[in-house]
Amino acid sequence: MPADFVTRPIDPDADGAALHAIYGDAECCRYLSRPVTASVADTIAMMREWMGRDDINWVLADQPDGPAIGRVSIYSSGRNNIWEAACMISPAARGRNLAARGLALAIEEAFERRGVRRIMADVDPDNIPSARVFEKLGFGYEGRLRGEWETHIGIRDSLIYGLLREDPRPWRNWPL
Repeated sequence: MPADFVTRPIDPDADGAALHAIYGDAECCRYLSRPVTASVADTIAMMREWMGRDDINWVLADQPDGPAIGRVSIYSSGRNNIWEAACMISPAARGRNLAARGLALAIEEAFERRGVRRIMADVDPDNIPSARVFEKLGFGYEGRLRGEWETHIGIRDSLIYGLLREDPRPWRNWPL
């Protein structure tokens, strides 16, 4: 994969303001289960909650010490070796395939170094770009859960996608 971005662990203090530009934006957070964070301090507090777990929580940036332009995460679902994937990309950084490329790196980490056997994605049916990212990564569509979430925009369905450790990993064939 091209090296036109880097991944690094989230640093709540260093990344708070840049990630608040995403998590504090109503359009970016439209399909999340919760509303936007009200302040940079709230975004930092949310990130600190993430840091207390043994999850993959990476910032995407253009340079190692540069501001965050997105986040990818693969986190434990609380079930035996089944984790969930998520991503958020700054509107200014979209169009570079960052979500798929960043998630591909995180998926490799989860399967190869953390012993995860299945990764799933829970996508709002109206979030077409997110569904496309998971399909591009080889996730199979597994079904629709009706009325699954009570969110800030109402009761929403979930589209469930899944990828097993032994499934093909199409990103390994992507041109460099």
